[in-house]
Amino acid sequence: MKFRRALSAASLLVLMVVSAHAVPLKATFASEVSTNQWPIADVDPTLPTDWSDAQFLVVEYRCSTSQRFELGLVSDEGNVSKRIHPFAGVWTRASIPMRFFRNGLGDADELASTVNQPRASYWINIEAGGHAPVRTVRSISVTMRYPARTSTLEIRKVSLAKTDPGDAILDGGTPLIDDFGQYVHGEWPGKARNVAALVKEWQAEERMLVPKSKASTTCPYGGFSANRRKGTGFFRVEKVDNRWWFVDPSGCRFWSAGVNGAGSDPPRTHIVGRSKLFASIPQSAQIPSGASADPLRDPVSFYLANLGHRFGDSWRDRSAQLTSRRMRGWGLNTAYGAELNDALPAGSSQRQPYVLPLRGWQHIEGAIMGMPDVYSDAFARRVEAEAAQQLKPRKDDPWMIGYFIGNEPPWPARESQLVELVLAGQPSELQKRFKAELSNGDSPASRKAMVHAAFTKYLEVVNAAVRRQDRNHLHLGIRFGGTPPDDVIALARGFDVYSMNKYRWSPPKDFIDRVYAIQDLPILIGEFHFGVPERGLAPGLVQAMNQAERGVAYSYYVENAAAHPAIIGTHWYQWIDQPATGRRDGENYNIGWIDVTDRPYPELVAAAKATHAKVDALHLGALMPTTRRPKASEFGTPEDSIFLGIPAIQ
Repeated sequence: MKFRRALSAASLLVLMVVSAHAVPLKATFASEVSTNQWPIADVDPTLPTDWSDAQFLVVEYRCSTSQRFELGLVSDEGNVSKRIHPFAGVWTRASIPMRFFRNGLGDADELASTVNQPRASYWINIEAGGHAPVRTVRSISVTMRYPARTSTLEIRKVSLAKTDPGDAILDGGTPLIDDFGQYVHGEWPGKARNVAALVKEWQAEERMLVPKSKASTTCPYGGFSANRRKGTGFFRVEKVDNRWWFVDPSGCRFWSAGVNGAGSDPPRTHIVGRSKLFASIPQSAQIPSGASADPLRDPVSFYLANLGHRFGDSWRDRSAQLTSRRMRGWGLNTAYGAELNDALPAGSSQRQPYVLPLRGWQHIEGAIMGMPDVYSDAFARRVEAEAAQQLKPRKDDPWMIGYFIGNEPPWPARESQLVELVLAGQPSELQKRFKAELSNGDSPASRKAMVHAAFTKYLEVVNAAVRRQDRNHLHLGIRFGGTPPDDVIALARGFDVYSMNKYRWSPPKDFIDRVYAIQDLPILIGEFHFGVPERGLAPGLVQAMNQAERGVAYSYYVENAAAHPAIIGTHWYQWIDQPATGRRDGENYNIGWIDVTDRPYPELVAAAKATHAKVDALHLGALMPTTRRPKASEFGTPEDSIFLGIPAIQ
């Protein structure tokens, strides 16, 4: 969505603004779950309790941290809350659409785009906290779960509006982002001050990395040479002594320690309508092709601009070589996507095994909640063409482990809503089929059966097409998000590997065991991460207290995953921190191995190197995983990290 410019005051139809008698509110978060609640009369005595006509809740606030907080409404129709991700340390006007509190989730084609909503001065998660037809509001509350450190939230003004007054940073034009893409309103060790200092650090890191040597001739793909298996020239899976493994093309056992985003285009941030947030905007004369932006070229990547400072015009191939050296030096052996290898010289010894996300059928025009018009002939033709275009050029590539056919479909456990949206949408073969089925009776059970039949058809068409185009590589399935019901898990057939994105302290053993019992397939974790609320960045879906604890979290997750006989890999999301001012859906997470200035986080790297050295023994069952759990906060850590994040995705 495009960010709105602030409307003139004259154009607003304001229902009620806070009077001069309003008392400024301040909440201090200094416990495991800190909640402050104020009656409407204490917020402002002139603020009405009847919010029936209000379309926007407008709040002026300043939060001392970039950690998310929950803004709650206590109403006669139900208590609801939404998670606000603030810019730290600045006065902000947040114009929050009331539909986020009142309405259910929308029809986006992935979980993240379903629950994340970008705004110009903050972003909001609309899944957690429920929904209700809010009309009569008695109180407003704010909650922060497990603050990493003592934090405060000040609220100086609250109003209701029928039209959007726009979001804004109210600190007199002081930029949020410096010339390097770093957050201005914060200090941390190693914050970049000038290019000369960065150059020294970049050069020092390169001297410490492993040499530009060839891969091992024994296991060139990064596998383990002991107990060698049969090599077929391509990756495959095999159960050895009741433990699943990848087997690389040369026959070495292989456990996939991967990362999303290595070598691919980094996340970018929107600048149109927000140029005042930036001290400067990279210009094409200063940075490499593909990285420039101006008010007419949106969005922009400060990370790519910094690669220009580091490598000049040869940034693409030189940064790819550096990424490969980093991955090998840190024990990472799998990239998500082929971009890293494609950027390396042909035949380079620095190539990495990779997994390939296939696209073109979940994210297409007319698809609703990720479900396309599966019964139409056009869908089958589209899938065949997309599969041929993406797989034919790579079907003989031994470096490709396999491919995914989808990512985080949002409809599981929301089948009735999907049916409702299809029936209300444009005419389609899927709509015809649903109407015919409903003529025999309408119930939640019948709606679920209809959607599951459509999903089965989806898999039949897609699986047949990808197998026709490529019989050499592994079918890695769909990277399911959240916790799909057992009946959905059972429908996911035709795969060589069952994949899931699982954001927790570690893959939950009860759920992993349940999936394994249903599927009897090896399991690949497609996404996980940990982040810290610092540097103007939010902590991601699972929070660590600081960078040292983020390293502890990585070791705890990967070691416990490797110890499970069915899990054959974990892939971190993602390689580079997200922009402090947010990517396209607003996310601004501290989840990178690399920061915006192209410098690694040493605590994460050190922990990962130590853990990766143990993976073989862990997966063989010869070594027990660490029991040292990470700390989320100086006030405590929840037993289940789902209480920190977004349940739909975790």
